[in-house]
Amino acid sequence: MPMNQSLPRSLPEAQGMPAEAIISFVKEIENRSLELHSFMVVRHGHVVAEGSWAPYSLERPHMLFSLSKSFTSTAIGWLVDEGRISLNDRVVSFFPEAVPAEVSQYVSDMTIHDLLIMGTGHAEDPSRETRDSENWVQAFLHAPVEYEPGTHFVYNSVATYMLSAILQEITGTTLLEYLQTRLMEPLGIQGATWESCPRGINVGGWGLMITTEDIAKFGQLYLQKGKWREEQILPESWVNRATSKQIANGSNPNSDWTQGYGYQFWRCRHAAYRGDGAFGQFCIVMPEQDTVIAITAGLSDMQAVLDVIWEQLLPVMNTEGLPLNPEASEALSEVLSRLSLHPPRLHATSTLETDIAGIQYELEDNEYQLRAISLAFTEDIVHLTYRDDKGEHTVHLGRQEWCEGRCSLYSKHEELVYGSATWQDAATLVVTIRYVETPFYLTLELAFTQGALTLHVRRNVSFDSVEPKAIAGKA
Repeated sequence: MPMNQSLPRSLPEAQGMPAEAIISFVKEIENRSLELHSFMVVRHGHVVAEGSWAPYSLERPHMLFSLSKSFTSTAIGWLVDEGRISLNDRVVSFFPEAVPAEVSQYVSDMTIHDLLIMGTGHAEDPSRETRDSENWVQAFLHAPVEYEPGTHFVYNSVATYMLSAILQEITGTTLLEYLQTRLMEPLGIQGATWESCPRGINVGGWGLMITTEDIAKFGQLYLQKGKWREEQILPESWVNRATSKQIANGSNPNSDWTQGYGYQFWRCRHAAYRGDGAFGQFCIVMPEQDTVIAITAGLSDMQAVLDVIWEQLLPVMNTEGLPLNPEASEALSEVLSRLSLHPPRLHATSTLETDIAGIQYELEDNEYQLRAISLAFTEDIVHLTYRDDKGEHTVHLGRQEWCEGRCSLYSKHEELVYGSATWQDAATLVVTIRYVETPFYLTLELAFTQGALTLHVRRNVSFDSVEPKAIAGKA
């Protein structure tokens, strides 16, 4: 397949799905206030529905978080097939210089297979402590292992990092470089990026950024048992093993997180499986329905999205095509064309603007390293200028509309954002900044009093608390 070729498109009825069901899916997602950024449904190899909620776009790459793990597992499958490693190889054998002077039996016994199934033997996920180190491999191998490897499931993102580190040790190339000719080029995935650790190793367990259609292509490769355009590019035996239950991870029949875990893939209810990432990044493969669903999002309740899929889409998937329904297809196109996450719209202006324009408010010490804030106002745009430890930056905010810009607030570097501003009341400005290639957005509430400012900053989703922090400022 040429590098820029997309998956074929088709009317949903032609692939055995009624357009009305997809409309119901979208409406139920919105009724439950589940923030999806984009989605794509692929049936019998054809895209039957796709959409994104403005200002998000199907064409932009999106942060995958732990959905990256399934790509790392795939690379390990190729390494095994090439005979360069065995799943029974011990992890310590690849890093003799990083092993503790006195290595425990459990650390010594840990294998590549144990890394793949999240069965490293750790009682708790050591990822945070490991990531605080300059040498993640050494920190991982020094972490205490309380259980016999292979017997105890604990979700562990740095275990996946170790797979990436092993691959780089064996091949001399990064994980992303290794996948370029084997996965990215055959599937037509362009512009993929992957975050790296301080030592230049792709982190493996998170950090990959690709588009929604790229996620769908990856799922389609697995649905087709490793075959792409009639060529077996990934061994079918690996696909079968990677997506089968390799270790138990719970017993709740109503949870899609307790159906068993494979090689960096989750088993689902209804005989499906998936790769997924924090805050709603999904690659769902439904073999019995010959369907792949790719989703990017920014939400905290990931089970709710799967529930809507099982409730709205699963029951109406017919094996054979359905009679075409032009009216339903037109209605679906209309629904998909109008998808939008609207900016807050309260009051467009305030008489206070002339009093506070150009005034710089110095801020108390805070976790965002914000030092000062000032505002300027034009007819259509609010210009928010902030100073932090990296310098002075300006974000352009549409008045109750989205405005494209760049921002590094709460980020390591400047990222593409869409921002808006609205007045909650005469003295309180509400700013929304959406980082549209990630699950995150910030809400800043600026409350002005005579000569002073109180700033509240809140993230929509976070691994930590999302409660807003109050920051005091003086003119």
